[in-house]
Amino acid sequence: MVRSARLEQLANLLCGEFSNQTQALDSPAWFVQLRLWQKRTPLFADDSITLFLEQAPALKLDQPYRQRLLRLFEEGGQLYGQYYQFKDFGAWKGAGAQVERLASLSLDDVDDLLGCRVGIAGDEAQGFKAQLVPGGKCQFEYAGQMRQVIVGFDVAAAGAGVELKTYDKGVDPETGKGLWGALMGPYEFVRLS
Repeated sequence: MVRSARLEQLANLLCGEFSNQTQALDSPAWFVQLRLWQKRTPLFADDSITLFLEQAPALKLDQPYRQRLLRLFEEGGQLYGQYYQFKDFGAWKGAGAQVERLASLSLDDVDDLLGCRVGIAGDEAQGFKAQLVPGGKCQFEYAGQMRQVIVGFDVAAAGAGVELKTYDKGVDPETGKGLWGALMGPYEFVRLS
């Protein structure tokens, strides 16, 4: 199946290694300096583009966390992103910086995160914006507790580079109170490579 130029443009903007160093230095009380990897994988290659996502504190790049997949696809002219979690997070730890490991990734390694779908609007010229689809509620069980995450991003070309804002925020599923992540606004990344 041929993927649309728009879907390829979105994936090209999202792929790479990113840092929020400037933001972290400007607001160290609210934002820790992070490294974010977003790399293509072979999954769902027949009709979509799937990215492996992982981040780590800049001072502890050997301690990455938040491994997940984002499958980018198009239905009826609308772009979407569907998030997946790993059945064994430890098995994929560090794959953001060691992309050759992603060649062996299979559907048996992941679970669909129900309710974790974003609608994506925009184009290469104006940038893309992603937010949970109406009625979406991204919930999953982790360490024996139910977790909820508000997910979304903005990505756009900026001069010769790329700027990425992520809105991922963990919230209490009962109260909606923010627990971690983008509590004081989005994380603002620039692409390093």
